[in-house]
Amino acid sequence: MKSVLAIRHVAFEDAGSFASILAARNFSLRYLDAGVDSFSEIDPLDSDLLIVLGGPIGVYEEESYPFLVDEIDFIRTRLKKDLPTLGICLGSQLIAKALGASVYPGPQKEIGWKPLTLTEAGKSSPVSPLAGNKTSMLHWHGDTFDLPQGATLLASTDVCKHQVYSVGKNVIAFQCHPEACAATMERWLIGHTCELGHAKISVPDLRTQIAHHGKTLESQGAKFFTEWLDSLGALPPDPRQRK
Repeated sequence: MKSVLAIRHVAFEDAGSFASILAARNFSLRYLDAGVDSFSEIDPLDSDLLIVLGGPIGVYEEESYPFLVDEIDFIRTRLKKDLPTLGICLGSQLIAKALGASVYPGPQKEIGWKPLTLTEAGKSSPVSPLAGNKTSMLHWHGDTFDLPQGATLLASTDVCKHQVYSVGKNVIAFQCHPEACAATMERWLIGHTCELGHAKISVPDLRTQIAHHGKTLESQGAKFFTEWLDSLGALPPDPRQRK
C-alpha cells in the first residue's frame, strides 16, 4: 500500500475531497499535526506523497510558531529529492519558502469564490480541469509569495498572480483550495469566524456561494487530482532508497 503523509495546521483544513480519491487508489493517509507532532520523529522521505495543508498563520511568523523552522526544513529535505509533494494555501507558501522564495502579506485578503485564469503551461497541465470556464475556485488567504526559482506559473487571479505553480512534474502548489469539500465547509465558517468578521465578509453569503459552487469544484478537483497522480507514474516503492 502506498503511503501519504499530510501536514495539518488546523483540524478542519484536512485533505477534504482528495481523501476519498486516495482511499480508492489504495493509499494510506495519515496526518502530522504541526505544532503538536514532532517533525524530528518522522523521515520526510518515508512516504510516497506529501501533502502540506492550509492554515491561518504566516510562514514568516517563526518567532510565534517556532515549529515552522522545522517544518520548512522537513519540506526542503523532501524537495531536494524531488519526491511527490502537493502544497495547498499555507502549504504552497511553505514550499515557496523552502525553495528560497519570499513570502509576505498580499495587497488584500482573497476570501470567497472566483475562477482561475490558467497560463498556457497551466492549460496543458493536470490543472486544466480547474480552468475558469469549468469551475469556480475557493480562495482563503491574505499572504502571497514570489515565484520560486525554476517554478512554472500555472494559474492566477486578478488579486493574486501566483495562484498555482509547479516545480518539475513531482511538485505542485496551490494558493487556493482545490480540495474544498462542500459537506465540511461549515467547519471553516466556524473556525475562521474572527477572520471573516474582521474582513467584513458575510457568512450567509459565503455559505450560499459554497452551496452554488462546491459540488462543481469537488468534481473538477477530483479530475485534477486523479490526472496529477497519474502523471507521477509509478511512485517510488521506498523513497528512502533515494537518500
